[in-house]
Amino acid sequence: MVFMSKRDMHRVLFPKQQKILATFGEDLLLATRRRGFNKQTICDRTGFDNKTVSKVFAGDPGVSIGAYLKVMAVLGMEDNFAEVAAHDEVGTKLQNIQLLERAR
Repeated sequence: MVFMSKRDMHRVLFPKQQKILATFGEDLLLATRRRGFNKQTICDRTGFDNKTVSKVFAGDPGVSIGAYLKVMAVLGMEDNFAEVAAHDEVGTKLQNIQLLERAR
């Protein structure tokens, strides 16, 4: 049996979640390259060191959500972040079910 410290528990993700985060980091790297930026440009504009930016591009779950948002801001993508929770399909479906049940 493997025991982890509380500090390391936040790094544990299910495989599907790991894949999503890795894809997200890769998408940020591609967005960086499409803009003609390099890693050093991202470091300079965010104030993060090279190691942190590398972790963002790798989709590391130990990186704060604020770091991801700051990289997105440098890329002009911070509005995309705001849209993530705005499209709550599951919540809307649950609400619709409740509304239909009340109408009966």
